[in-house]
Amino acid sequence: MPPLSDWKIMSFPLSFRLCHRPLLAALLAGSALTAAPLQAQPITALDPVVLEGAASPVAGGTGYLASATATGLKSGAPLSEVPQTVNTVTAQEIRDRDPVQIEDALAYVPGVIVSPWGVDDRYDQFVIRGFDVGVYGIFRDGLINKGQSFTGFKIDPFMVQRIDVLKGPASVLYGSNDAAGVVNIITKRPEFEPFTDARLSYGSHDTVELGLDTGGSNAGRTLAWRFTGLTREGANAAESSQDDRDLLAFSLTWAPTDRTSVTFLTHWQQDNLTPNSFMPVAGEDYDPADGLLPDAFINAQHPWNRFATEQASFGWQAEHAFSDSLKLRQNFRHARQTTDYRHLYFNGMILPDYTPSADNLNYAAFTVDEEAQYTALDNQLEYKSGFAGGENTLTVGADLSRQRKDGVMGWDNSYNIPLTDPGYDFPVLQPGPYVDSRTTVIEKGLYLQDHLTFENGATLTAGLRRSWIENKTADRLAGSTSLQKDNVTTGMVGGTWDLGNGFVPYASYAESFTVNIGSTFAGEQFAPTEGSQVELGLRYMPEGSALQFGAALFDITKTNVLTADPLNAGFSVQTGEVRHRGLELEARGQLTEQLSLIAGYTFIDAEITASNDGVAGNSPSLVPQHQASIWADYAFGGRIEGLSLGAGLRYVGQTWADNANSRKVDAYMLADLNLRYEGDGYAAALGVTNMFDEDYYATCSAVGWGCAAGEGREVTLTLSRKF
Repeated sequence: MPPLSDWKIMSFPLSFRLCHRPLLAALLAGSALTAAPLQAQPITALDPVVLEGAASPVAGGTGYLASATATGLKSGAPLSEVPQTVNTVTAQEIRDRDPVQIEDALAYVPGVIVSPWGVDDRYDQFVIRGFDVGVYGIFRDGLINKGQSFTGFKIDPFMVQRIDVLKGPASVLYGSNDAAGVVNIITKRPEFEPFTDARLSYGSHDTVELGLDTGGSNAGRTLAWRFTGLTREGANAAESSQDDRDLLAFSLTWAPTDRTSVTFLTHWQQDNLTPNSFMPVAGEDYDPADGLLPDAFINAQHPWNRFATEQASFGWQAEHAFSDSLKLRQNFRHARQTTDYRHLYFNGMILPDYTPSADNLNYAAFTVDEEAQYTALDNQLEYKSGFAGGENTLTVGADLSRQRKDGVMGWDNSYNIPLTDPGYDFPVLQPGPYVDSRTTVIEKGLYLQDHLTFENGATLTAGLRRSWIENKTADRLAGSTSLQKDNVTTGMVGGTWDLGNGFVPYASYAESFTVNIGSTFAGEQFAPTEGSQVELGLRYMPEGSALQFGAALFDITKTNVLTADPLNAGFSVQTGEVRHRGLELEARGQLTEQLSLIAGYTFIDAEITASNDGVAGNSPSLVPQHQASIWADYAFGGRIEGLSLGAGLRYVGQTWADNANSRKVDAYMLADLNLRYEGDGYAAALGVTNMFDEDYYATCSAVGWGCAAGEGREVTLTLSRKF
C-alpha cells in the first residue's frame, strides 16, 4: 500500500482512443460555420431571451455583474441580502475569457487558487480562502457533484451558464462540505427564442475543438429545448499526451403555466487524458553535480499512462407555485462515471524500501478501475408572509444523497530510474490490487432557512440543519464489512443592511462539517471535522453605475482535525485545529460604456493552532499570504467597432510545500490576453494564458519528493458564428 506521503500526489491530484470524426461531422452538419469573410460593420448583438430574466438567481447576469443568487439563499435573493460573500462568474465573463477548464473560469475570483496541484486535466481543483477543497466542494445546479476516490465528474465550461462561489461554511444548505465554501456550477438552460452558436478552435499542442449550442421552442412557447455538443482532440504539454473530449448535453423546459415549470437536464461526456505528476527539482530534490535531468525526460510520460472516463447524468428542476405565498421546488439528479486510470508516477528520491537515495528516482505503478455514481434529491417548500414592517420567506427542505464507489486499485513501487540515465524504455506490468471494495455513503438532511426583510433595508437570515450520514464499506480483500454512522447539527445566522446610499454592510456566523472515516487506537469512531466562520463585510454599488465593490474580514476555524497519535504509530487522534483569518477585496463591473473590470485581493494569516505532528504554530501548506488579480476588457468604437481587447494579471504569493514548513514554493505572476472581433454574426478570438510562458511550480512536496509544474503558455484561436 502506498505510504501517506504518496496520497498527496495521487489523490489531488475507457481504455481506448476515440475516433472523433463521426461526432465532428455530426456537429458540423447544419452548423453554417463557413469560411465567409468577417464584416467589420457595426451591429447590435442581442442575446436570446431566456426563461429567467437577468435578475434571476440562475441567469447569466448582465455584463460582469449578477444581481441575485440561489446559492447563498435557496429561496433566491438579491446578492445584497446574502450575509456571506458570494462571487459570481457571469456568462459575459465566460464568453470574454473563453476558459478551457472550470479552473480557468475561476482564475480571477479573489481568494480562489486554481490548479493548486499544477497541470492536471483529470479534475477541477481549487483552494478557497486557503483551504484545499480538492474536488469535494463542487456542486452542479445546487446538487452535489463531488468527486469520489479518483472519479471527479468533471464539467466542461461550454455547458456552463454561470458559476457562483459561496465563501465559508455552507452545511446548513448543502450538508457535508468543507469550511472553505461551495463552488456551484449552473449549467445552460433552454431559451424561448431560437438561437444557434457554432464554433471551431485550434490551439497549442495541435488541439482542435468544435462546439455547437442551439435551441428553440414550440409555437405556444410552453416547451423550450437546448442542445449543446462539443468534441476535442488534442494534447497537453507532455510528449505523446492526450486531451480528448466528447460532450453531448440536452435540456428541455416545460412551462404550461406561469406557475409551473419543469426543466430536464441530461448530459454524456467521455474523456481520454494523460495524467501528469510531480518531478524532482535540481538543487532541491537532487544534487545537479550528479547530472541534470534532461527536458526530454521531464516533459515526457511513460506510454503506459492514461486516464479515461465516461460519465452521464439525468435530472430535473421542478417548481410549482400554489399561490403567491406558497411554492414547492424539487431538484433531482442521478449521475454515473466509469474510470480507467493507470499511472507510472515519480515516487521520490528513494529506493523501493523508502531508504533515501541521491541518484535513484523511484517510480510507482498505480491503477484504478472503478465505477462511481450518485443520486441527489432536494425538496424545498417555501412560504412567504408579511408582517408589520417587512416580509418573511421561510424555506423548509429535506434532501437525500446516495454516493457509491465500486472498484479496484493496484500499486507497485518496484520501478527505478537512475538519475544518470533517465528514460521510460521499459515495460510496466499490471500491479496487484491493494484495494478492492465497494463504498456507499447515504446522507439525509432536514433543514430550515428563514429570511426576513424589513422596510428600513435590513435583512436577517437564520438556518438550521440536522444531518444523518451512513458510510458502509465492503472490503473484498479482507472479507469484511464496516459501517459508520454520524449525526450532525449545524447552524448559521447573519444579517445585511441597505443604508440607501449604495452601502450594504453584512455580518454572519456559519458552521460546516465533513465526515472522517475510521477510529482511534482505542476503537472510538472519529467525529466529523467541524468548521465555523465569522465574517464581517461591506458591499458598495454607486447609484446609477454598473459597478460593485466588496470587502470582507473573515475568521475560519476547523476543529477535530485528524493528527498523528503520539502514543500509537499508524493511528490518529482528533486534536488538530487550523485557523485562517483574512481580508478579501473585490471590484467588478463596467467603468465606462467600453471598459469593464474585475479586480481582487486576498490576505490570509493562516496557522495550525493545534497538532500532535510537531507542526503547531506553523503555516498550513498551499496558503499564500497574498493573492491578487486584475482583468480589464476594452471594446473599441469608431472604425474598429467590434474589436475588443481583454488582458489580465494573476499573482499568487509564496506558499509552504508542507505543514512542517520545510520547503518554500516561490510566488508567481501570470499574464493572460484575449483579442476578439465580432461583426455580422461572425466572431474571431485569440486567447492566450500565461502569455510570457512563465516557468513556475504550483506546489511541491517535502525535499526529495519533487514539485508540480504550472501550466505554460497556451494559445487558442476560435472562430464562431451566431444565427
